[in-house]
Amino acid sequence: MNAICVDDEALILTRTVNLVKKTKLFENVESFMDPYDAIDYLDSASVTLALLDIDMPQMGGLELAQKLKEKNPDIKVIFLTGYSEYAVDAYALHATGYLLKPISYDKLVSELEYALQTAGSATESGTKSKDVPRVKVETFGYFNILVDGKLVAFKRNKAKELIACLVDRRGQFVSRKDIFYILWEDDDYDRAKQKYLDTIIRSLKDTLEEYGISDIFEIESGQMRIVADKIDCDLFKFLNKDKAAMNSFTGEYMSSYTWASETEGYLTEMMEI
Repeated sequence: MNAICVDDEALILTRTVNLVKKTKLFENVESFMDPYDAIDYLDSASVTLALLDIDMPQMGGLELAQKLKEKNPDIKVIFLTGYSEYAVDAYALHATGYLLKPISYDKLVSELEYALQTAGSATESGTKSKDVPRVKVETFGYFNILVDGKLVAFKRNKAKELIACLVDRRGQFVSRKDIFYILWEDDDYDRAKQKYLDTIIRSLKDTLEEYGISDIFEIESGQMRIVADKIDCDLFKFLNKDKAAMNSFTGEYMSSYTWASETEGYLTEMMEI
């Protein structure tokens, strides 16, 4: 397998190439500062994966990705960006994955392995393997859900926080009232707020249905849960003592949510044991 790295900053490009080579996942890793050279390279070589800087003066990473896919529709693309996770959302919708600069080796390995897994998980008939979860859930750092490598965009932030809370509860059923007090802390659970929670739940269900993953969420008699065996989650792998998952934890867990601090402390303690 071959990979290419494209970045207009020489030092960052060299570091990216060295990190990719360190994984020993590819037979050959080529680097390009000129996006047009990368496009021409696909005329003479089969490339499985491209790591592209998003912000380049000659041609941005999004445009470059489109041109690469025109030549090789099966190429997997991972974007590299210095933007915050909120800015990343728009970009990652078009990618197999994304990495924030400066690149962490463990995060790189995780993204590369996932990209290669999705590349090899299709059968000869073009369908996905039933043994490979379509849904990847990231909890280390910021919370994100990806479906077939594409980031899920939630219409309401509270809907995203709701499913993040259920992931934190690791498949256990949680009551509506408990969910409310986790998400809104000291607020009153009055009739108006109950109706608002209904709106959040509907928004969550609509988003999951839109991405074809409604089966990861269950609600029965006012109790909700995430279906743990239908997702590939770094938290669950960590708790099962998966070495790669444990190495990828850098002390940050669902950074946007204050209620996640208890689990973050627990994971930190486990790392110190």
